[in-house]
Amino acid sequence: MTFGFASSSAASLSTSASAASATRLLEPAEWADAGIPLLRNPREVVSGLHARHRPRASTAIVAVLDPEERLLASASFTRRATAADGWMFRNALLDQLRRVIPHDLRRRTPVRTAVLLYCREGDARWTEEDGAWMWGLRDACTLHGLRCGAYITLTQEGWQVLGEGRGGRRPNSHSTPEPFALAEGPPVMPRTGGPVSEVLRRAAAR
Repeated sequence: MTFGFASSSAASLSTSASAASATRLLEPAEWADAGIPLLRNPREVVSGLHARHRPRASTAIVAVLDPEERLLASASFTRRATAADGWMFRNALLDQLRRVIPHDLRRRTPVRTAVLLYCREGDARWTEEDGAWMWGLRDACTLHGLRCGAYITLTQEGWQVLGEGRGGRRPNSHSTPEPFALAEGPPVMPRTGGPVSEVLRRAAAR
């Protein structure tokens, strides 16, 4: 009797955890309705980040842009092959943002925008993993006082700004980096973080 009850409780907890994880993602329609600011020149942004960080599959690049879309800071890290969860992605993104740029929480209205470029396998169609990254980016921006900007995927087919329908064939996940002009000044040195699991271990140790 006791064993049966414990097993039932464990199953209930597992179901609850799965349900909670499923809510930590955004569908394309929700993202499109969220009022995400459009990039004036998305290809230039993508080319600049691709040239600076040279991403491979499972690489996430979070970048902060000023109102003129000049790059202020960027960081890249590799995601481990674990279940997609917006909460984990939010913590990883927030950790990287805290490392490369001060927060803007004292401002009434955010003036700087964070965008996320994620390089992954597969085609350009939306996946639940993309939805979890969207949720994580939006929440991380709120907690760091930034505007939530575009979510961009980079696959072997090219790049695509999800929710906008804009994209191109180059750069892609296998292409050679092109010359970039994302900022008028000297190139900003990228910051490379560790895997998501290491980020979360550091956060838990605080």
